[in-house]
Amino acid sequence: MNFPEELRYTREHEWIKVDGDVAIVGITDFAQSELGDIVYVEIETLGQTLAEGDIFGTVEAVKTVSDLFLPIAGEIVEVNETVTDSPEIINSDAYGEGWLVKIKPSNIAEVEGLMDFDTYKRFCGL
Repeated sequence: MNFPEELRYTREHEWIKVDGDVAIVGITDFAQSELGDIVYVEIETLGQTLAEGDIFGTVEAVKTVSDLFLPIAGEIVEVNETVTDSPEIINSDAYGEGWLVKIKPSNIAEVEGLMDFDTYKRFCGL
């Protein structure tokens, strides 16, 4: 199971990485392995400002649909078209090409309140 140390994690199994004045958000390797083969991603929140914990989209696997929750408050400034066109990329590259959205954080300090690598690993029981 892959858990990059430089990321922060949520209880809903999203990850976030700060990159300058934006933050990149995706689902974790643990989440994609639990979901199974991902067949569809829907994100219709481009341009919207959402609160921490708000639903920004959904991901559909063969047997289930899961909501996607924003780790911190911010404006959705970019949606990864690769995952909407080829959602299976999340299964093979959850932390790279499988990212979901980029946001402009309302308060970047909120990232510090999320789980670090060690905490998330324990949270997942690994």
